[in-house]
Amino acid sequence: MKLQRKNRLRALSLGAVAVSGALALTACGSDDNGNGGKESGNPSASANTASIKCDDAKGQLLADGSSAQKNAIDAWVKAFSQACGVQINYKGGGSGAGVTAFTQGQVAFAGSDSALKPEEVTASKKICDGGQGIDLPMVGGPIAVGYNVPGVDNLVLDAPTLAKIFDSKITKWNDPAIAALNKGVKLPDLKIQAFHRSDESGTTDNFTKYLIATTPDNWKYSGGKAWQAKGGQSAPQSAGVAQQVKQTSGAIGYFELSYVKDGIKAVSIDTGASKPVAPSSESATADIAAAKVIGTGKDLSLQLDYKTKAEGAYPITLVTYEIVCDKGNKSDTLPATKAFLRYIASEDGQKVLPGIGYAPVPAEIIAKVRTTVEGLS
Repeated sequence: MKLQRKNRLRALSLGAVAVSGALALTACGSDDNGNGGKESGNPSASANTASIKCDDAKGQLLADGSSAQKNAIDAWVKAFSQACGVQINYKGGGSGAGVTAFTQGQVAFAGSDSALKPEEVTASKKICDGGQGIDLPMVGGPIAVGYNVPGVDNLVLDAPTLAKIFDSKITKWNDPAIAALNKGVKLPDLKIQAFHRSDESGTTDNFTKYLIATTPDNWKYSGGKAWQAKGGQSAPQSAGVAQQVKQTSGAIGYFELSYVKDGIKAVSIDTGASKPVAPSSESATADIAAAKVIGTGKDLSLQLDYKTKAEGAYPITLVTYEIVCDKGNKSDTLPATKAFLRYIASEDGQKVLPGIGYAPVPAEIIAKVRTTVEGLS
């Protein structure tokens, strides 16, 4: 085992230059197999475990947060645990739960689809000895608007129509506003069943940021992780919303592309470009590539362009951050945390994402993430 580990480390050091190269952003739609793309039959989700640098990683890691990235984390954990023997328990209880667990010192790192707020950074200083929590973008992807309308295989909506649907202003699938966007499509006289998240969610935050940015006259809420509009039905985590959409005729909901499967179809968005844009790894990357780093110091939080009209750019996107202390991480979990974050930010780690419905973080940004991870202490 020691000899194998030395060989693995030597192989990594020889390949370091290649790993630091530009990230290939593969155009690929959702190819989820129902297990987060982890089965060996899905080559896009296979990982080159020989390249994973374990260092002194050992023991167990507890983490919680974004359910949006749960399928990606599952695939990463499988590869990392196989290579390094570290057990990682990621609960995926939602971004709000993850940030709370992190600021209370209950987890080694958290996942959140929204960057830390100033008051959350302040709270993190109590558990980051001499440091503070920072946002490291690791996973990109589209927030798909999934629907279950019998007989409708292709559906186009725009921001005003989406806002009215989720604000209970449009209540039937054959509403004239929906029909105008779907000429030639036979829409049923069926009640719309709109589902939103019941827990505090970064997915909700990003979905409503899109509505606020693009159609403020139709979405008069302040936004945030908690759902604010009246009416509709709710379910916990992305998996819960997707399950409700799957089993409810006339349903519509929002969740990550990796949950679009088993009878759920995804809405294409009319952004004002020449053609409506469907959610995919490629179309999300086209939007995320225009994101700007607005974090200061080692924080790499991003500003996304929800109002894009660029051809082929899907506007409802999110970036999931791994939240960790820049300094003052617990000594017993730091080696494993650092090794895991190093792997998921690596070229091999990011290559897993397109095959399971996510988008890799653009090369210029992920390069900064890699540098920051190496400096964690």
